[in-house]
Amino acid sequence: MNVLVTGGAGFIGSHVVDRLIEKGYGVIVIDNLSSGKVENLNRNALFYEQSIEDEEMMERIFSLHRPEYVFHLAAQASVSVSVREPARDAKTNILGSLVLLEKSIKHGVKKFIFSSTGGAIYGENVRIFPTPETEIPHPISPYGIAKYSVEMYLDFFAKEYGLKYTVLRYANVYGPRQDPHGEAGVVAIFTERMLKGEEVHIFGDGEYVRDYVYVDDVAESNLLAMERGDNDVFNIGTGKGITVNELFRMLKEITGYDREPVYKPPRKGDVRKSILDWTKAKEKLGWEPKIPLEEGLRLTVEYFRKTLD
Repeated sequence: MNVLVTGGAGFIGSHVVDRLIEKGYGVIVIDNLSSGKVENLNRNALFYEQSIEDEEMMERIFSLHRPEYVFHLAAQASVSVSVREPARDAKTNILGSLVLLEKSIKHGVKKFIFSSTGGAIYGENVRIFPTPETEIPHPISPYGIAKYSVEMYLDFFAKEYGLKYTVLRYANVYGPRQDPHGEAGVVAIFTERMLKGEEVHIFGDGEYVRDYVYVDDVAESNLLAMERGDNDVFNIGTGKGITVNELFRMLKEITGYDREPVYKPPRKGDVRKSILDWTKAKEKLGWEPKIPLEEGLRLTVEYFRKTLD
C-alpha cells in the first residue's frame, strides 16, 4: 500500500516516515527542503523535492503513485514568521493544503491525516487547562488561523466529497532531528546553544507555559489515526505544562551548562499558556504519551551531543 507524507524530510515527518516503513508501507515523501533535511530521509522512501503549492507536480505524483493515505505535515511552522509574513504563511499552509485536498479527492485517497496545532489554535482566552477539543479555537497568529482554516476545509471536503480525515492538534513537539536554527523548537535551540556554551535567549519573562510532547509519541498518533478517529479532531499532548524558565533549568542540569539566560523582548503571536487534554485521543485513538519530559529531554540532549561531536 502506498502512502504519501508531505514534509517527510522534516523533524516530525521523518519520524512518521520511519514508522510507516517499519510497518511495511510504500512511502512517497514530498518535501521542498525549506526546513527539511536530506539526512533526515529514510533511504527506503521515494523522495520528491517539490513544493505542495505546485499543482502540476502534485497531479503527477498522485497520478503515478495513487496513495491510499496522505499524511500532511509540510508547513511554514514558525508563529513569528507568520506574524511578519501572513501572506507567505497562508500560501503554504492554506493554499498548499487545498492543492493536496483536491488531488486526494480526484485520486481516491482513503484518508487524509492532518498535522494541526494545539499550541497555537486555542488562543489566549482559554477557560480550561488542560484544554479539551470542545474549547472553541481563537488563534491569535496567522499560523494558528491557517491551521484552523484547513481544519474547516477538511470538514467541508468530508461533507461534500466523503473524504475521511483525522486532525491531530500537537502540543510543543520536541526530540531528535528538531532544527535548532529556526525560530520554532525551543528545546533544540536551547540544547544546541548550551552544548556549545553559547548565550541562551528567553523571549519575554520566561513564564510562558507550554506542554512538551516527545516526537516518537507524536509519530505513533499518526499511525493510529490511519484506522481510527475518522472525521474528528484530537489533541496530542501530555496534559502537563512547564514554564520556559523551568525548561531552561532542566536542560541546564542535563547539559551541565553554567550560564544564566539572556532575556529578550516577547515575541508577537505567542500565547501565554498552552496545555492540552489528551483524554479524547486515549478514548478514540488508543493513544497516550509514553515518554516523560525528563527522559525525552535526556534523549534529545544525547542526540545533539552525537551530532555536534
